[in-house]
Amino acid sequence: MNTLNIVKPPEGTKAPVTAPSAAPNFASKSVPRHLARGVIGFGLIIGSIAMVPVAGPATLLAAPLALIAFRGCPTCWMVGLAQTISRGRLERQCVDGVCTLTKADPAEKKAS
Repeated sequence: MNTLNIVKPPEGTKAPVTAPSAAPNFASKSVPRHLARGVIGFGLIIGSIAMVPVAGPATLLAAPLALIAFRGCPTCWMVGLAQTISRGRLERQCVDGVCTLTKADPAEKKAS
């Protein structure tokens, strides 16, 4: 059985440079905007369930609108919150096939 070392290339070879991963991006432009989307999403879910005794099961039709506010499920919203908070604070650097996550240098960002 052949195994591959995906962390570091074999000795004497260069790892190909790859484009950034096409992972989904759930981040917002700012933390307050992301929190507002969360308030709207959770408000729609809680409100639609709480209104069932008053207005009947038709109020449950408001719950799927929360998926638009969340840009997916509540878990997607939580992932987006983490992405929004860490945006600009962490930097991924790949050298010779080994990728590391480091704190971004704010002075370096201003100079660019």
